[in-house]
Amino acid sequence: MALAQRRIWLCADDYGISRSVNAAIRELILRGRLNATSVMTAAPHFDAGEAEALDELNSGIKRAALGLHVTLTGPFKPVSEGFAPLAHGHFPPLKKMMRAAVARRLNSERLVIEIATQVQAFVMAFGRPPDFIDGHQHVHLFPQVRDAALKVAAQAAPDAWVRQCGRPGSARRLKDRKELLLDVLSVGFRRKARQLGVATNSAFAGAYDFGGKAGYASLFPRFLAGLPDGGLVMCHPGFVDAELKRLDPLTDQREREFAYFNSAEFPKLLAESSVALATPD
Repeated sequence: MALAQRRIWLCADDYGISRSVNAAIRELILRGRLNATSVMTAAPHFDAGEAEALDELNSGIKRAALGLHVTLTGPFKPVSEGFAPLAHGHFPPLKKMMRAAVARRLNSERLVIEIATQVQAFVMAFGRPPDFIDGHQHVHLFPQVRDAALKVAAQAAPDAWVRQCGRPGSARRLKDRKELLLDVLSVGFRRKARQLGVATNSAFAGAYDFGGKAGYASLFPRFLAGLPDGGLVMCHPGFVDAELKRLDPLTDQREREFAYFNSAEFPKLLAESSVALATPD
């Protein structure tokens, strides 16, 4: 008996971080190799032209869900006035932001204002609220930040779903410390989302050691293992340019991911795994 086909979301993060990453994401969407991307409205290379080029892919037929990639870590800058804490005019680096969130030293009101302003920038660019909301470097899962992000989602984008990063039970491996942390943070996140009536994805995959030596083609089948219908796989395909190198340590890995998704091997694996990309509404 043939296995029932699972429909999943394959989401390219970081649209807006550089023009070369933007171009790579658009190319994969056009080829039907991605069905979602999350947009960094706080990034320096998200502007009206980059928004129009992305939105144009959905004219006539909707090829991809478009989401907001909430950005609250350096080297990026706030889009609202008066955000704190800052480091030389930029958001704090990831570790400092996490420590402040865990210690509950962040200003809840400023978090809500900043996230709401990023949502509003998305609305201004695309003429509608985001289809979903997630966070750069998973910052939306942190204490305090999650409360602000879910509050804004419920009020400003009530039809959007929000990314939780808990793996399916069958795919959990205790040796993956980063993934275990995401599992733990997602428990409280899902609970808070349910309380506010905010939808979430059924399960999550795609995290890996960006500095590791394993090829992406050998990693991707693991992401599909046990992923249920409606699950989400995070990815970061892109081309490398000087701006990307200036803003983010994740560089060459993006080109390896792009090469895999652009290959004949990728759709072949989906077919063999009885997986298809979900059709955006």
